[in-house]
Amino acid sequence: MTRRHLQIFLRVCDCGCNMTRAAEALYLSQPAVSQAVAELEQYYGARLFERMGRRLYLTPAGERFREYAVHIEALFDHMEKGLRSGDSSGLVRVGASITVGSQFLPYYVKAFRQKDPAIEVQVRVRPSKELERALHTNQLDLALVEDAVQGEGLMAEPYMEDELVGICSPCGPFEQGELVSRELFLQQKFLLREPGSGTREVFDRALAAAGVTADPLWESPSTGALVNAAMEGLGVAVLPRRLVAVPLARGRVRAFRVEGMDFRRTFQMVWHKDKFLTPAMRRFMELCRTYELDYPSPQPG
Repeated sequence: MTRRHLQIFLRVCDCGCNMTRAAEALYLSQPAVSQAVAELEQYYGARLFERMGRRLYLTPAGERFREYAVHIEALFDHMEKGLRSGDSSGLVRVGASITVGSQFLPYYVKAFRQKDPAIEVQVRVRPSKELERALHTNQLDLALVEDAVQGEGLMAEPYMEDELVGICSPCGPFEQGELVSRELFLQQKFLLREPGSGTREVFDRALAAAGVTADPLWESPSTGALVNAAMEGLGVAVLPRRLVAVPLARGRVRAFRVEGMDFRRTFQMVWHKDKFLTPAMRRFMELCRTYELDYPSPQPG
């Protein structure tokens, strides 16, 4: 079994399990492609494709083999690029959840470019489930997400913690730093991020753990809009502390805590367990781990 066998197999998969189209894409004859697949099946003693009617489909063994083949082929690519360039140039493909991509990743990428200007950072901001699929198909090297991941075969490392705080107008109803009872908190008009956002999930999870629910008066994807609404006394917002640092420091809003409610969240770096982490990838991961120590906290515009 050679690398060429893997490349032929992967091209057949990419062409919708169509050997004729794969042969055309590879400038090979169709019998040559069929023979390469047959040699793989004979070598491993497993059927990789099965025919149903006039179409080929991957078998469960073929699906597993494809996952391995994708990562083996990527390893070859990284090895060749690294040996030829000495890692002086290259690409790091980073995915981020919407929260991380909008609030933190731009600062990470800017800092990384200052340290490693020859390394290109390609970014994809997507919901966490899409990022997990991209890691499995080797479309991403690394993903930055909130909280735990569920995907099989993925490695995760916590690298940062964050906390949501309640904010209200300087005119009340709460004092700066006040510990508010749960009952009083639930009587307020809520200004919240949209459903599906990381911030909203932390809020909803904290209320669910306390066995209560809340209907928001406002829902918005804009943190700035919610801060302004709270500042004008339209209700209370629950937002990441680091993102309300500026209006807090300027006295435009007050921050308070809620008794018996945990609004903390953990951010994770995630990668596939079979992924070869190049030196550039490892440097990017280390920057994420130490960013809070080496650089000022990112602030909203």
